[in-house]
Amino acid sequence: MSGTATVWLFGVVSVFLAAASASRYYVSTNSLAVLIFALSLYTLGNLMMIRLMRESGLGVAISASAIAQLVLINIVAVTVFGERPPLPQVIGMILGIAAFTLMVWPSSR
Repeated sequence: MSGTATVWLFGVVSVFLAAASASRYYVSTNSLAVLIFALSLYTLGNLMMIRLMRESGLGVAISASAIAQLVLINIVAVTVFGERPPLPQVIGMILGIAAFTLMVWPSSR
């Protein structure tokens, strides 16, 4: 994954984390403004994904984004919203990190 793609990945994941957090906040408040804000962030994140896919390819972009979001949104869920993931979910996150590491591991091509 190139340096530019890595920067875009961080940006995309940040936007999707904010969108997921806003969605969770909407569930608690039922505020239409929060819902519109969350949907706007999801739209922005998807538009940013297009650039990320150009930089790194479809498979790596989608997989890297999904795994990073999986791990980071669970950290937000635990620290901000007080949720506790069950053991199988924690094991899944560990396996996701291992899969991501293998996907971006430098190859000798």
